Amino acid sequence: MKQKEKQKNIELDAKGKILGRFASEVATVLRGKKSADFVPYLVPDIIVNVFNLEKIKVTGKKPEQKLYWHYSGYPGGIKSERYKDVFEKDPTIVFRKAVWGMLPKNKLRARMMKRLRLYSKEITK
Repeated sequence: MKQKEKQKNIELDAKGKILGRFASEVATVLRGKKSADFVPYLVPDIIVNVFNLEKIKVTGKKPEQKLYWHYSGYPGGIKSERYKDVFEKDPTIVFRKAVWGMLPKNKLRARMMKRLRLYSKEITK
């Protein structure tokens, strides 16, 4: 019988990083592609802690022009919010949506996202 391996904790600092580039890096780590025993149909025992999300950057005019929207299913039911407003409310929402979109669209995506821990401020020890 195979013994359960210990979970691996990875801490990443988002200070000064670009949103999309950093989110793709986190998605790769969450998927387990950085480990030697990568298997595409399994969720690895990796917990990713990301902190300092309030200091993440976006380029160009994205704070004013980027929109997050959802549709209720009813006519006229499209609701949208600007990046700047969502980021002021909670920076973790923006990063969670970015990583969610970069993971494979299958049953494992929600299980991988459960292993992502987001903190808007710096972790003090």
